[in-house]
Amino acid sequence: MKNLLTISLLLLSASLSVSAQLRPDELQSEYRPLFRPDTLSICFIGDVMLHQAQIDRARLSEGNWDFSPWFEYLEDRLRAADVTIANMEFTLPGAPYSGYPCFGAPDQYAQWVADCGVDIFLAANNHIFDKGTAGAVRTLEKYREMEAARGIRFTGLSGDGNEYSRTNPLIFTVNGFRIALVNFTYGTNASLKKDWPKVNRMSDKDEIRAAVERAERLGADLIIALPHWGEEFKLKHSKDQEKMADFLVGAGVDAIIGTHPHVVQDTTSISRSILHRGRVPRAPVVYSLGNSVSNMSAPNTQLELLVNLRIARDYGGFIKILPVELVWLWCSRPGGFRDNYTVIPVKDFIGKSKLWSGKFDYDNMVDTFKRVSGAQSGEK
Repeated sequence: MKNLLTISLLLLSASLSVSAQLRPDELQSEYRPLFRPDTLSICFIGDVMLHQAQIDRARLSEGNWDFSPWFEYLEDRLRAADVTIANMEFTLPGAPYSGYPCFGAPDQYAQWVADCGVDIFLAANNHIFDKGTAGAVRTLEKYREMEAARGIRFTGLSGDGNEYSRTNPLIFTVNGFRIALVNFTYGTNASLKKDWPKVNRMSDKDEIRAAVERAERLGADLIIALPHWGEEFKLKHSKDQEKMADFLVGAGVDAIIGTHPHVVQDTTSISRSILHRGRVPRAPVVYSLGNSVSNMSAPNTQLELLVNLRIARDYGGFIKILPVELVWLWCSRPGGFRDNYTVIPVKDFIGKSKLWSGKFDYDNMVDTFKRVSGAQSGEK
C-alpha cells in the first residue's frame, strides 16, 4: 500500500511540475477553465430623444413608423457588446404623441431601440413624468411587457416597493460577472403627489448608499452609477457633479457614466480610498455622453459619445477595468449627411465629405469634433 501511495505521489508531482512550466493558454483543455480570465464589454449611449420633427419624419401612416435609418451605422457596435445600455429620455403614454417639452413617444420607438441591440433602459431622467402619473405608469407597463417578452431590463423607475427593490440596484450576470447598476436623476420637470410610481433621485443619498450596499451584499463584482445630472450645454462638469462623483466612489461605486447635459463633458478617474478584494482601485468617470439621437442643433449637441466599458478578471481573480473606449458619434439631421436622421461614428467618416448631401454638416462635424475632443481628462 505504501509503495502504491509513493508512486501516486510521484506521478502527481510530475504532473504538477509539467503544468507549472506551461503558460495558461498551453494547458490541456480540461485545465483551462481554472486559468482563463473572463472578459465583459458594456456599451453605453446617451439620451435617446424624440422631438416633434423626429416624430414627423418617422411616421409613415397611422400606427406605422420607420426609425431604421437613424442607427444604421451604429447597430453593429450596439449588438457587438455583451450588454448595451441607453438613457430613454421619453415616456410611452399612448397617442397623441409629442416632442419637447413633454416627450411622449409611440411604443414602437422603444421596440426599435431594443431591436438595434439595446438590452437595458435607463428611466431616471427629468422627462419621465412629462405625461403625469398615467404616462409614467403606462411606460412601466410597456417596459415590463418587453422584459417578459424579450428580456429587456429597466431601472430608475418603479411602480411599487417590490419593483424598487428588484431594480435598484439592477443586477445582472453575464460572462461570469455580476454587475449592479444604480440609476438616478437630479430631478424631474413635473412632480407627482403620489409615492408611486417613483423615480430614483440624486438628492436621496441615503437611498443611493443603501442601493450600493445591497449590491455589495448580493455579490456584485462591479457597481456602476448612472446619474442624470449636470448643467445643460456645459462642456465641463460642475462642482456639484464632482462632489457627487466623490460621494459615489466613496460609497463603493466602481464606475460612473453620466447623461443629461446634451453635450459631451470631460472624463476622469477617481482613486478609491477603501479597496475591496477583487474590485478596481480607480473608478473611471464619464461626466456626460451627450445625446444619442435627437433633433437638437445648438452648438455641440450633435457630437456624442458611445462608451465601451471593458472589464476583465485576471488569473488571480481580481477585477480590472481596461482603458475606457470612447467612440465619438455625430447625429446628422435631415439635409446633412442625407435626408433623414443618421448617427455616424465620426472617425469612420472624416475625409469622406463627398458622401454628404449638405457639406455644411460635414464641416460642422469636423470642427465640433476637433474642438470638443481636445478637452483634457484628468485624474484624482
